[in-house]
Formats: sequence, structure tokens, C-alpha cells
Amino acid sequence: MKVKNYKSVIQNRLILLPEYKNHPFISGNKLRKLKYNVLKAKDMGLKTIVTFGGAFSNHIAATAAAGKEYGFKTIGVIRGEELVSKIDENPTLAFAKDLGMQFKFVSRSAYREKSSELFLNQLEQEFGAFYLLPEGGTNELAVKGCEEILCDSTKDFDFICVPVGTGGTISGLINASEPRQTILGFPALKGEFLQNDITTFVTKTNWKLIHDYHFGGYAKVNYELIQFLNSFYEETQIPLDPIYTGKMVYGVYDLLEKGYFPENSKILLVHTGGLQGIKGMNQKLKKKGSTTINYEV
Repeated sequence: MKVKNYKSVIQNRLILLPEYKNHPFISGNKLRKLKYNVLKAKDMGLKTIVTFGGAFSNHIAATAAAGKEYGFKTIGVIRGEELVSKIDENPTLAFAKDLGMQFKFVSRSAYREKSSELFLNQLEQEFGAFYLLPEGGTNELAVKGCEEILCDSTKDFDFICVPVGTGGTISGLINASEPRQTILGFPALKGEFLQNDITTFVTKTNWKLIHDYHFGGYAKVNYELIQFLNSFYEETQIPLDPIYTGKMVYGVYDLLEKGYFPENSKILLVHTGGLQGIKGMNQKLKKKGSTTINYEV
């Protein structure tokens, strides 16, 4: 991709909505997703929150921080039994542990059964009554929270671009969007299933998923993406994570270069956070002897 001078484009054609600055630890879309779930758990009188995630999950980190801040015991069901002895080596898990999260490590096959009645009953027997948050935090209350990302100052944008993981954030944006606006989602993982997941939360049709910028799948990166992140930060001082927002911003710039957006259209980029994952990604890149991200937050 040949697009350069990122700062100029950001100022003149694009606006980046810095959701990543909305909280030091429960940042970005995670704060939005957790807001009404935390209130619901309090209303139900529950003291424990149970949720699921992988080794470098933004959702795990944010849930641990929310538990610490709002007085909940948090349980993280983590995919991968081999991680039991690697908590302190893993920046995400170490962070969550320091905030009081308790872990239950399960095999990948067991993890696939995490939504089954049998698995959930076993969790209740082990931990007592709890408020259940799905992997990634997406449910109706999360979508409700994400609807609040848009406001009066975002009504003039023609396109609103957002990375997509489980579909909760884009669903909230779609629900809150103006009829003339187009919501563009950039999935961070391969697969067409997201289309169906999103339609369970929305009725509007002013949205589209662009599947060309996942870089091979979830948590997959390459030299070109890392170079883009480093160049973008050098010119704008805006940190992008390599899993979600970085891929979305790369995709938007590539589409700009290809003439995808009509002339004079106003484009909003929603920075959903995820910056805590940079340390873990750099760990993986260093082990491979690859180029690393030049900043950590």
C-alpha cells in the first residue's frame, strides 16, 4: 500500500474517534460493553462475574479491571491448559491476576463446550451463583452500551468504520446510526458467520462487512501490517493495536487509495482500544525474530 502522510489524511479526510481514551484500563468498546452488564449484575445481587477468553484477551483484562473497580469477584475461564504455569509470563493474564481475577484453565475441546448447560452447571457448582458474560462480552446489554458511542457530533459522517470481533460493537453503531450513514465493519478473523451474528441484534441494512483485511485470521499479522502500525504512530502519535483497530485503519487507507469512498465523503474511524494486547504480540514477534511494534501502552 502506497498511502503515506497519515497525519494529513486524518486531519483532512478522516476523523478518528479515540474510544481508547475513555478509561485507563476498561478502555474502548469494552467499557461500553460492560456498562449495562455490570449494572444488571448489581441489580441481580450477584457478586461474581464469570467470563471466557484466550491468553491475550482484551475482554479478560477489561473484565478483571471492572471487577476491581466495581467490587465483583471475577473468574476467567481461559482457553489452553498449558497456560497454567505461564501466567506471570503473559502480560494480559498477569495484569488480570494482579486485579484479583481467578482463572480456570480448560482444554481447547472443553472450551468449545463453554456455552453448554453441563459446562455452565459445573461452573456454578465450583464458583457458586454468578453473572455470565459471553466470550468477547457481546450480548444485548453490550450492544446497548455500544449504541452510546455515537452522538450528535457523529451525525454528519457519511461512513463509520469499526473493527469487528464478536459483532457487538458494530451492532450498537448500526442501531444508533442515521439512515443515510453507512457502517463499515472490518472483521479481525476469517469467516462469514459474523453476518448472521450481527443480524440477531440489528434490523437496519445500512452496513457492510469488508473481509479483505484480516491478514490471515484472528491474531495473525505480517511485516506489512507491523510496518504500517509503526509508520502511522511515527507520523500521528496515535497507537493502534495489531488485532483489531490496526487492521481496520490499514483497510480504510487501502480503500482510500483505491477510490472506494466517494469524493468529499466524511469518514469516522472508531478506535476501539485493545492496546493492552501489544505487549503480548511483541512477545510473540520477538520469539519469531520478527519486526516488532515500536510502542507499547
